Amino acid sequence: MKVVVALGGNALGKTPEEQLKLVKQTAKSLAGLIKAGHQVVISHGNGPQVGQINLGLSYAAEHGQGASFPFPECGALSQGYIGYHLQQSLKNALPDKDVATVITQILVNEKDSAFQNPTKPIGSFYSKEDAEKIAKEKGVTFKEDAGRGYRQVIASPLPEKIIELNSIKSLIESGTIVIAGGGGGVPVIKTSDGLKGVPAVIDKDRSSALLADNLSCDTLIILTAVDYVYTNFGKDNQKALTSLSVAEAEKDLADNQFAAGSMKPKVEACLSFVKNHPERKAIITSLSGLDDALAGKLGTVIHN
Repeated sequence: MKVVVALGGNALGKTPEEQLKLVKQTAKSLAGLIKAGHQVVISHGNGPQVGQINLGLSYAAEHGQGASFPFPECGALSQGYIGYHLQQSLKNALPDKDVATVITQILVNEKDSAFQNPTKPIGSFYSKEDAEKIAKEKGVTFKEDAGRGYRQVIASPLPEKIIELNSIKSLIESGTIVIAGGGGGVPVIKTSDGLKGVPAVIDKDRSSALLADNLSCDTLIILTAVDYVYTNFGKDNQKALTSLSVAEAEKDLADNQFAAGSMKPKVEACLSFVKNHPERKAIITSLSGLDDALAGKLGTVIHN
């Protein structure tokens, strides 16, 4: 089968050392998929990582230690940083395979309403008091994130077109393991002078679903910090869902069962991939649970 595996940025740890350790373990599971003859394309989130890059470079610029970096450039830096760890780990696990990271641009609509309503969490978690202080000092927006604390939010427009799609296809056809759409891709708009980056973050799950659709994949796998999709998450009556039909998922979305900053976009992305395609399925599970999910022992399968 042909598979897009999307790794959650929050599931990759908080430091380079922690990320590399987690990625090495994930690479072993991905290597198993590839050795079994499946075509695997990897995408990943970058919420914590791009926030750290942006914060560090902004701090350096404010203290006269470097130039200010626009947010699109921070997104491209995060693609390289995370891609490097994935490339290295996959190459070590599969020495005879070529692995390449494609710095990916994704076209968005400059009139997307998301630019007037920032919702995408980036960076670290803060207490309410610290978030209010940073927001006042830097003029940025913070929102509470699924009971885990406060995070900065920026615009999250919908992905419309993958600019490097033909390059990605060519690499796949040559037998290369491709890492693409990192962080949802760098959002760009069309101008009279050509493409131009914009300060936003595209939801990586939506971009991964678009990538999987454009590549005519059989399966989309979204790896995050939890083993299952849950209803009533965090409550005494929370329920792990092992199977979720399109109709059931749409009802749960209508009932606001999934948090906007975490599980909701994942379920919506899976629906966009499988709906009206009875041959397709999507799986949501934890980064550490990939092997068990592939064996049908863990995770939530979304299907028609």
